[in-house]
Amino acid sequence: MKRLLDIDNPVIRFIIKIFDCMLLSVLWLAFSLPIITMGASNTALYSAVFHHIRRDESYLWRSFWGAFKENFKRSTLAWLPMLAMILFLAYDAMALHLLIRSGNPMGRLFGVIVALMAVSAVWTVFLAAYCARFQGGVKDMLRFSFYLMMSHPLRSLAVMIAVVGSLALILVVPGLAALLPAVAVWISSIFIEQVFQLHLRPEDAQKIKDEGEKT
Repeated sequence: MKRLLDIDNPVIRFIIKIFDCMLLSVLWLAFSLPIITMGASNTALYSAVFHHIRRDESYLWRSFWGAFKENFKRSTLAWLPMLAMILFLAYDAMALHLLIRSGNPMGRLFGVIVALMAVSAVWTVFLAAYCARFQGGVKDMLRFSFYLMMSHPLRSLAVMIAVVGSLALILVVPGLAALLPAVAVWISSIFIEQVFQLHLRPEDAQKIKDEGEKT
């Protein structure tokens, strides 16, 4: 019984990780409610998942709140054009859905818009990851995150499956919103960090790898 409750027990560690994902998802939801702060909340979520969930480097709240405050300005400025794009695509999707119902041939573009929305969701995750892990101005964040996403289509597809799949599950079971945001970012970070490793200088990539092996 004592061994079963040992914190080093893989089962116990997994349960703790799931509980931490629930806490992070609730924090993300709370800090995203004004919508305009969602960019900073996205960055804080990725940072907390990377440092706390994956590496056990920091306390959960300290990791989330620290990243939120540190990156608030540039994350928000980078999020605003992303938000405008997402709202534009959402409006187009609703309009095209009405055209489908009315039998208008233009409604066939609905699938294209949905695909662009999925790509936008992936770009949003790459943007949050880049902001959480690297320095740079708003233009650099937008440009490099998009470049990295497009340069690695298979890994980006894996991120899309994690993000869109989680969103679909939340639409079916809304209560999963208290868990899946952090889980989706956790899964996505595995592939995004692989992308980052490929574009870092060899000495920097090795340093990050060594730090990960120590934790």
